[in-house]
Amino acid sequence: MKTAIGYIRVSTQGQAVEGVSLETQKAKIAAWCELNDYTLVEVFTDAGLSGKSMTGREGLQAALKATGKDMALVTYSISRLARSTKDMIAIAERLKKAGADLVSLTEKIDTTTATGRMVFRLLASLAEFEREQIGERTKAALAHLKAQGEVYGTVPFGYRAVERRLVEVKAEARVVADICRMRDSGAALRDIARHLNDSGIASKRGGQWYASTVRYVINRQAA
Repeated sequence: MKTAIGYIRVSTQGQAVEGVSLETQKAKIAAWCELNDYTLVEVFTDAGLSGKSMTGREGLQAALKATGKDMALVTYSISRLARSTKDMIAIAERLKKAGADLVSLTEKIDTTTATGRMVFRLLASLAEFEREQIGERTKAALAHLKAQGEVYGTVPFGYRAVERRLVEVKAEARVVADICRMRDSGAALRDIARHLNDSGIASKRGGQWYASTVRYVINRQAA
């Protein structure tokens, strides 16, 4: 017999208006477990808390932590878990990584079935789409700032910031050119870093060069 974790939540307003009490939710979850041959290990509760955000809901966090591989997290409805698409996607991804199933009784979402797994994959696809859109917007914004010669993020090696504008530092610019030439000649990032350190050339923050800092300089030039 497989095992399940239950999660129930109700806000003060929800309990009064919707009439779905904590006891009712728990009973529905227990009935599903019995019908589908699952052992209900524990039911976690958030009482009197809004579902607007995952933050501050200790019951939800504990339920997610307790739901491991080949287990199911069972809830009365999606609205008990999350009110936002972002939080719902985050919950779905976390359960997927844990190898666990999600069951929402009201919407009949059940990833122990083929239909439920399709919904689960759809949620994951939406999450990937959202991440890609954010990445594209960020890249476009940074490209615009670079084209305008404005500072964005950490001031890169080869420049200094003057009234939020990037001004080239000639000595550092020559080092950047040397780094790019060495890389184009086939030098490894680690070897370039060693050459810079042996030559007494400090990084932007005055410290040692590493393969990662060399890579950053090269990638920024190519951006």
